[in-house]
Amino acid sequence: MKENLTMWKSIIPLLGLIIAAACSIFIWDAGMNFPLIIGVILASAVAVSCGWNWNQVQQMMVNGVTRALPAVFILLVIGTIIGSWIASGVIPTMIYYGISLINPTWFVPVVALITGIVSITLGTSFTSIATVGLAFMAIGEGLGFPPALVAGAVISGAYLGDKLSPLSDTTNVAAALVDTDLFSHIKHMLWDTIPAFLISLILFGVLGSLESANSTSMGSETIDTIMSGLENAFVIHPLLLLLPIITIVLMLKRVPALPALMGVGLLGAVIAVVVQGTSVSSIVQFMTSGFKITTGIGEIDSLLNRGGLSSMLGTVGMLMIATALGGILEETGTFEVLTGKMMKKVKSAGALISSTLLSTFIVALASGAQFLAIILPARTFVQKYKDMNIDTKNLSRTVESMGTVGINLVPWSVPAVFASGVLGVSAWDFIPYAFFIYLVPLVNLLFGFTGWTIARKDYTKEEELVHSEREVV
Repeated sequence: MKENLTMWKSIIPLLGLIIAAACSIFIWDAGMNFPLIIGVILASAVAVSCGWNWNQVQQMMVNGVTRALPAVFILLVIGTIIGSWIASGVIPTMIYYGISLINPTWFVPVVALITGIVSITLGTSFTSIATVGLAFMAIGEGLGFPPALVAGAVISGAYLGDKLSPLSDTTNVAAALVDTDLFSHIKHMLWDTIPAFLISLILFGVLGSLESANSTSMGSETIDTIMSGLENAFVIHPLLLLLPIITIVLMLKRVPALPALMGVGLLGAVIAVVVQGTSVSSIVQFMTSGFKITTGIGEIDSLLNRGGLSSMLGTVGMLMIATALGGILEETGTFEVLTGKMMKKVKSAGALISSTLLSTFIVALASGAQFLAIILPARTFVQKYKDMNIDTKNLSRTVESMGTVGINLVPWSVPAVFASGVLGVSAWDFIPYAFFIYLVPLVNLLFGFTGWTIARKDYTKEEELVHSEREVV
């Protein structure tokens, strides 16, 4: 017989994970895999102590990992795309024209803005990060900008689109779960998204202008060396930019992500053979183990020696451990226990918004999964918002601010691990520069306590209408 999970038992896995993560980062220098395993062990022990048997706990882990499989497959395919797009000359061409056309003074805010536009258009942060984001990383490195700063700008732009696009899956889910019209939800999110993004652009502009002084110290001679090196190593031509354009068109046509990405990856391989004269065996090796080149120019070699399916295996491993942990915590009801007492104390709009943010962050911290971080708080809090006559579009906006965007503050979360694996920058390094991901939750917190933009709605009449309709039936 299963006994109820107590507050103290619910805290044990999370506390163990946080302590192990701190030790791993600041003392052991061993990454996040081991702390996550510690979390799985503690969560499993708590579940067994409460009456679940091992087979049930194992199934919880399987269920958690199963939800992450689409992201796993996309990660592996993106690894092959990076290899084929470099070999085909597509990424070298983007770097070549990017270095020659972009003004270093405005480079960082332009990165955030363009990535944001692409992400709104596509409705997906993952594809935006893996295409234009990856190219901007290489351009930024060529210009001498710190990779963490450029990654912060890429991620800020990517999650602007993931939050606001009507094509985004998280945006649609958040609205549907709280019975809010999609476009009312998006319109209401403009209040927190636009100010947060504008402040981010200002901060990127300031930091970018300071760093541009260092980047321009590279001198035009170094930039000329990179450009000539690219010309010598690849066929550089504007027509090669058609491949990323094709990728954008496929996403706009709502072609499923996995077949679309596989298609453009294989198309990159064909271009590498036809345009660059790469052998079939070489392109297979590049897509498997990553692109390899020795030009004698260190900057070019460091820019381009990357990618391949195998480069994503470490990221996939971390992703699977994190989602296994999330599966246990979700199915044992850990979240409900942690938020139960909090819900009883909520009496004001400010307390409700802050509780929603905190609860969403707890799910993000425990599971690392965007959908869980949106679904669980939305289901838990929707009746509380109605009881307090606070429009549920405030709930959808709040869970999106932390569940879609703020989840990147958790270094082992699915989106943070994904970005780290694709961009080649540790989550611990880019988080301080990804201003948008913590400004959005902070703006919501401010709105909650000031009451500004908190829409009200009388749900009493709505409930009376539903009740009367049931009596008629």
